[in-house]
Amino acid sequence: MLFVLCAHVIVAIFAPILFTRWGRSAFYILAAVPAISFGWLLAQYNNVFSDTLPSPSLEILWVPVMDLGLSFKMDQLSWLMSLLVLGVGALVLAYCARYFKSDDAGLGGFGAQLLAFAGAMFGLVTADNLILLFIFWELTTVLSYLLIGYARTRIAARRAALQALIVTTFGGLAMLVGLIMVGETAGTYSISAVLAQAPELMAAVGSSKTVLNIGIALLLVGAVTKSALLPFHFWLPGAMAAPTPVSAYLHAAAMVKAGIYLIARLAPGFSQSEYWQTMIVVLGLSTMLLGGWRALRQYDLKLILAYGTVSQLGFIALVVGLGGQEAAMAGMAMVLAHGLFKASLFLVVGIIDHQSGTRDIRELSGVFKSAPKLGVVALVGAASMAGLPPMAGFVAKEGIFQAFIASAMHGPAGASVGWIVLVGMVLGSVLTFAYSARFMWGGFASKSKGMATVFKPIGWPFLAAPALLSLLTLGYGMFPQTVERWIKPYSDQFPAYDPNGIHLLLWHGFTPALGLSAIVILLGIALFWARTKVEAFQAMTPSPMDFERGYRQGIVLLDAVAIWVTGRTQRGSLFFYLAVILSTAMASVLAVLLLTEQNWSNDLYFVDPTSPFQIVAGAVVVIGAIAAARANKRFMAVLMVSVTGYGIALIFALQGAPDLALTQMLVETIVLVAFVLAMRSLPPRLMERKQVGSHRTARVILGIGFGATMVGVAILAMGSRIHEPVSLALPKLAYEVGGGLNVVNVTLVDIRAWDTFGEISVLAIAATGIASLIFVRGRGQNLPRAVTVETGSIGGLKKVPGFGPTIEIAKKFTASPSNPWLVAGRTLAPERRSIIIEVVTRLVFHSIIVVSIYLLLAGHNGTGGGFAGGLVAGLALTIRYLAGGRFELAEATRISAGTLLGLGLAVAALTGAVPLFFGGEIFQSAIIAFDLPVFGHVKFVTSTLFDIGVYLVVVGLVVDVLRSLGSEIDQHEEGGMEGIEMIEDDEPLEAGR
Repeated sequence: MLFVLCAHVIVAIFAPILFTRWGRSAFYILAAVPAISFGWLLAQYNNVFSDTLPSPSLEILWVPVMDLGLSFKMDQLSWLMSLLVLGVGALVLAYCARYFKSDDAGLGGFGAQLLAFAGAMFGLVTADNLILLFIFWELTTVLSYLLIGYARTRIAARRAALQALIVTTFGGLAMLVGLIMVGETAGTYSISAVLAQAPELMAAVGSSKTVLNIGIALLLVGAVTKSALLPFHFWLPGAMAAPTPVSAYLHAAAMVKAGIYLIARLAPGFSQSEYWQTMIVVLGLSTMLLGGWRALRQYDLKLILAYGTVSQLGFIALVVGLGGQEAAMAGMAMVLAHGLFKASLFLVVGIIDHQSGTRDIRELSGVFKSAPKLGVVALVGAASMAGLPPMAGFVAKEGIFQAFIASAMHGPAGASVGWIVLVGMVLGSVLTFAYSARFMWGGFASKSKGMATVFKPIGWPFLAAPALLSLLTLGYGMFPQTVERWIKPYSDQFPAYDPNGIHLLLWHGFTPALGLSAIVILLGIALFWARTKVEAFQAMTPSPMDFERGYRQGIVLLDAVAIWVTGRTQRGSLFFYLAVILSTAMASVLAVLLLTEQNWSNDLYFVDPTSPFQIVAGAVVVIGAIAAARANKRFMAVLMVSVTGYGIALIFALQGAPDLALTQMLVETIVLVAFVLAMRSLPPRLMERKQVGSHRTARVILGIGFGATMVGVAILAMGSRIHEPVSLALPKLAYEVGGGLNVVNVTLVDIRAWDTFGEISVLAIAATGIASLIFVRGRGQNLPRAVTVETGSIGGLKKVPGFGPTIEIAKKFTASPSNPWLVAGRTLAPERRSIIIEVVTRLVFHSIIVVSIYLLLAGHNGTGGGFAGGLVAGLALTIRYLAGGRFELAEATRISAGTLLGLGLAVAALTGAVPLFFGGEIFQSAIIAFDLPVFGHVKFVTSTLFDIGVYLVVVGLVVDVLRSLGSEIDQHEEGGMEGIEMIEDDEPLEAGR
């Protein structure tokens, strides 16, 4: 099972490359993945259906504390559903190779998403953990959103995709609450364990039984939304904006079957829960009738099938959820039959649309004559959908009628309810026959005289997939005993209501079920024959239960509320935002301090300064903060903020925390440079700060109050400790387990490596965000080399007062034939260069890089680490940029920032994954000791490799900041400097200049 999942994921990742190489024929390669997986599935038959051999299963612990593991189990129900998921998935992917054109845009992404969807559906039906099932459930939601919205330029496709996403996500969230309630009530999240405990859980009384019933009902809400039952049915017809292969797979054989699968999975244990029968019967029957009725008024072949799918999903949900042995057998038989004939019919519609350019039954005529092979394939599928012998649909429908007759006579729901439901199902089946006939007549019949559809010839590669599905439909109907053997182990989990049992047969004899089938056929023919009158009646009467209109009105109301709230909260006032945030923080903290019955008088913690320098550092922080608040110029404000940061770094150092002090100092320096670079595009002075009224007073009160509150919280929190700090055990843990003396660094790269990996991922995301906001043409990785730039051409000024003699000296330095101090220093205009800075940069750059590498490698046992080393390397690059400009930065960093970020994340991820191949845990480190001739005894810890990944990410972040806030802004400013003239020392200024 893990092989199947990994194969789908890996091939999906590389799918865009395959399409670049082979075009649309790459769909055949993608189809091979579910096809081979389907072969593996068939090979598992003996294990799955054996009474002695264990079923295929897989268990990998993921988050043991949450009882969350990668738990997969292949039982009979999962095997049956996997037949549809993998078999139909392979055929649909192969069909795509002829459905799409070679020049269609986005085929690589589409193919990857469709293949990934097949893998997600396989994971969903084999998952044996409620949380894991929910993860795959939501993966199918996201992937279906992408597939439905494939035609991104069409607003209808985007709207349909968003509608499907909103509706199914709502159901998924309700389902998440439900599965948590069920899991907590059962004490486990294992699906097989929950079902094993079902009799005990159902027999319980009190609050636990209530929680269980509500949890099951919420799980059904998720199933109802996924399988498009009332009142959420409208998203499925809207999703017909997707390409036809998507409709054939997601909306006939895969995604919409997820809700049916969930009902079937829970039914053996919980079909008699309090809300189950009411929800299943009411929603299933009403969906069947409403979907069938609406299918009769459609003129688009896809919409006829779409509303037919809605109708039959209600039908299947009603049968599968009934809870009897007979219904389970017949319901699963219909699940397989529906997946075959409905997928085939959708693919047929795709061929009609592809070859004729229309799906409108008012424009189609004579298609059967033009494409008899296609007509035969469609006829088999439509006959199965209508329930005609000898098709699979007839066999399944006969079984369903038998099951409901037995349930009405012997079931727990009572005879009256059972017969009402049976009558409703017969009426729904009549509608099914009528719209099946409408589909065949509308798509293939010859209509008005002289009307004919221009139909291109169809090759067998295009027709093969629907033809094979129709052939399987016919074979299933002729030999249903094989399917019965597949379903029987599942149906045996239910109580039997028919003393004679139920069997899937093409001919049962003259039975009541056969009589009901005859009634359905006769009434269906009559309803189709009166189609003109039916259409006129439907046009005169309003559509019942238009839930889509309610959905749209709800979205409009939600938008209006969002606009109202946004207008009153997002006011563009920084003071308002900060006031709300700080006031809320103060109020919540003070509420806890004042309203809880605690004696805080003995819980005060004060630190006596051990050095007078600490008092000085504290005074520097205070003075810097006050000066920053009162500064009128942006540079001065940023500089004062940095002063407070350096003061805090000094306090860290005086308190014996050199790692924190070093990191704080380096971060402050990098941030200061970034601010200064960004401020070049801003006015030098801040807005007028002379404000009157309550705002200024409120600012003072709020600032003092928040600061005092946080100081008080710190004093009380430090004095309220009742247990020993966890940090006391870290030195021993760092040395014995992490193999290092630097507790801070070992904690970052070993003890809490997961947290650090998350943090560097955030850094990469932040850098990508900066790049996307700043760069227009690209991320700056294709900068021109310095050799292509004319000497002294960058940043030149025509005339600037006071630069006469200085410029002459700089020009001589620029024109010197000797080797330049910097590679790209010569590209700067003479008036932009500083000889001293270039010389100093040349002298210190390599030394700083060496220091950064030293900090990286020495951090495990001494001060430093990957983060500090990366910041030092970033400072070296910053110095080089400030000295030589943007081309010097390009020469210093031949590798793009994005590559550095990606490489760093990859190194860190591989460091975490490699231990799994040696039987260890993720991010587990190893200590390797060896002797070298010169260095002597060396102890190497593999977590150093993780630190190298951190180093690369930090360097990539700094490079991204320098290129976005530095090089990119430089390039824009250079274009705006033209026309500025330099004025010699002895040239007087003209008025106004």
